Order: sequence, then C-alpha cells, then structure tokens
Amino acid sequence: MIKTVEWNDGKVRLIDQTKLPAETLFLDLETPEEVAEAIKTMKIRGAPAIGVAAAMGVALAAWKAKDGSSKQMAEAVERADGVLRESRPTARNLFWALDRMRDAWSAAGGVMDAPKAAARMVEEAERILREDIEISERIGRLGAEYMASGGAALTHCNAGGLATGGGGTALAVIRHAFKLGKIERVYADETRPLLQGARLTAWELLGEGIPVCLITDSSAAWTIKTKGVRNVVVGADRIAANGDVANKIGTYSVALAAREGGAKFIVAAPTTTLDPGAPSGDAIPIEERAAEEVTRPGSERWAPEGVDVFNPAFDVTPAALVSAIVTEMGVMEPPYEGKIERAVRESRAIFGLDRGQKTT
Repeated sequence: MIKTVEWNDGKVRLIDQTKLPAETLFLDLETPEEVAEAIKTMKIRGAPAIGVAAAMGVALAAWKAKDGSSKQMAEAVERADGVLRESRPTARNLFWALDRMRDAWSAAGGVMDAPKAAARMVEEAERILREDIEISERIGRLGAEYMASGGAALTHCNAGGLATGGGGTALAVIRHAFKLGKIERVYADETRPLLQGARLTAWELLGEGIPVCLITDSSAAWTIKTKGVRNVVVGADRIAANGDVANKIGTYSVALAAREGGAKFIVAAPTTTLDPGAPSGDAIPIEERAAEEVTRPGSERWAPEGVDVFNPAFDVTPAALVSAIVTEMGVMEPPYEGKIERAVRESRAIFGLDRGQKTT
C-alpha cells in the first residue's frame, strides 16, 4: 500500500504527487504552513488524503509547541487551523478533519499539560489515518459487490491510494472487482489539465498488475460506447444532502456519457465526504485554479498570450445521473434524500467517534 501521508517523528511525511510518475519523492514537512502549501500546490491531493494531511498539520503545530505553555500551544493550534482552512475550498474532508482536531484540542488542551496535549493531538491525527485505511477496504468490498459483471470499467481522475490514507475509494472498488473477476480491464482518462489519470491512476494500476488503457478525456464517451464499459467508478470531494456530487472537473461529462452508454455510474467516497449541511450541489464552493495550468502546463506555452481562461478544478454531477453512492456504511441508490444524513449517523455508531459533519 502506498504511504501517501504519515506522521514521521515530529514531521509530516508525504509523497510529492507532482513528481509522479517520473520520480518518487517524499517530503518531510516541519510546519503547518508547509502542509497547507503542499495542499494548495497539489503535492498532496484527493479529498481523504487532504483531510489526513490537514489533521497532521494541526498535530504538528501542537507538537512544535509542546515545550511552551498551554496558552502558546492553543495559539499555535488556532493559527494552524486557520491557515489549513484556507488551503483549498471544495474537499469536504479537509474541514471535517479540522473540526475533529479542534474537538480533540477542546478535550485535551484544558485538562492536560502541554506535552500530554501534544501527544493526544498526534494520536488523534494518526487515528484518522488508521480509520481511513479501514474505510478504504470496506468501500472496496462493498462497491465491487455492486458492480455489474463483465467487460471493462472506466475511471476519471485519481481516487486510489494516492488520494487517501489507505487503498483508495474508486480504485479500491476496481481493485476488488478485478480480484473477483468482475472486470477485465480499466480505462483511465488523462484528466486535464493536471493529468491525474495519466500520471497517477495509470501508475497505480500498472503497479498492481491491473490491465489499464489510458485514453484522452475527449474519447471517454466513445470508449464507453465501443469498448464494453459497464461500470464507471469515480471518487468525490463533496456530496450534498440530495446526492449531487462534486468531483474533479470532467466528471459531469463522464456521467452523461455513462447514462447514454448504459453503464452504471458509481461514486465511491467515505462518509466524511458527505455534507448534509449542503442541500444541493449549488451550495458547494467550486475552486478555480490558475490559468497557467491550462495555457502553460509544462515549460512550453500552449495558448496565445492574453486569452481568457476558465479553469474550475471541480464540477457537480446531478444526483439523477448517479447509479449509486458507496460509502463504508453501504451502497445507497436513489433517491438520496434522507439517506445521506442516515449514513453519517450510522458511521458514528460503527466507529465509536463523533464523525459528524458540520456545516462550513
């Protein structure tokens, strides 16, 4: 299993995903600001992985302040929380993890001395990581059981181990389905403009020995129609109470193609991605990124100087296009009203922790 992010002796260690697949480089980050910058610049990306990294960023602030007073530690934790909340706006897991670390600090900061409180914060961040590993496994098994048998699967962006602390969401489903003999191969679209499908998903699947074929984004619909794709499986960055799904830009197009091509469109995500406080996709903030990602993706400019650029990082797929949402709590089929909130409540009981989602 890829160790996307982990606590490493007073530092946050993560794999720099901007270097893949050419280089496997691990970074040891020493401040919450460095963690926030890694999230902003997509050295670490994927909603669950961002949540784990943010939790460890807060723990890092407490750890660095453990030799000071409780007041100094409280100030450090508050600063870290603020800078990490500003790192990226769309992924629900980021805010969930920060809310949970804030609750952990409320429980520890006022009743423990500074070293013990710092240790408690590190313990909470590592607990979030362990949960994510377990959740990935459950999502993989449940989603694979739901998938249609035979033919191929298609996935968009990267929702594998690199996007989580564990084995992934969408790729966990695909991995289990391949082991069960339910699919024969995977089509991964390149996912412009940052090519997470080409750089990351293809790299992960090749490493696991799962047959994968890389396609351009513009050929997804034709691939579904002509290559026997019976399942499209994607992850999510935030899911609204009505089942609308925010995910990497291009997901909406693939969902429309899946409906036209008669393929199941399956969304795999932990309950930490569910946001009952957002009644629909209209309430989900959509991040827009720099024009240079489109006009100059590498060293060479692809577009003329002065051209306007619209570069949203995410889009929203309406719930009506979603065949099922798979979480660690089970498989939800439409209609989704009421089921999203129920899955969140049930996850608390299973894990014995307050995993509730707070409105941001």
